Amino acid sequence: MRKSKPKKRVILPDPVYGDVLVTRFVNDMMIDGKKSVAFKIFYKALELVGEKTKETGKTPTEVWKKAMENITPDVEVKSRRIGGATFQVPMEIRPDRKESIGVKHLIRYARLRSGHSMAEKLAAEIVAAYNEEGAAFKKKEDTHRMAEANKAFAFFRF
Repeated sequence: MRKSKPKKRVILPDPVYGDVLVTRFVNDMMIDGKKSVAFKIFYKALELVGEKTKETGKTPTEVWKKAMENITPDVEVKSRRIGGATFQVPMEIRPDRKESIGVKHLIRYARLRSGHSMAEKLAAEIVAAYNEEGAAFKKKEDTHRMAEANKAFAFFRF
């Protein structure tokens, strides 16, 4: 490369939990630069998660982090064109990309859910992901299944 890699921006931790991952999640959920609205939605969703998972004895942030672990994929398939044919080549994912894929899937499938408010939909998707069910978890399973099916093309890795 001619130019050096761009510097990573430092993301500040969120005001309530002091966690950088929460800020990344809120930044991805934010629409039209309305960060305070996105923070309100996230915190309300965690309150609802806390109410739904009282019997587990875990804090809402622990439930959310476990849900994030459950929906974060380890491998993905990338298209690779070799000799006129296109192969789906399974590849491992970098840790920061894993995190961002998990965040994006959770937000996407929460938005697609039916419900009254975004906080309720997000809370329902977090609880579903925590219990290893729901659309975001299914997406991870489908990705892993696709990679397993195309394991024979792993030697095309670039």
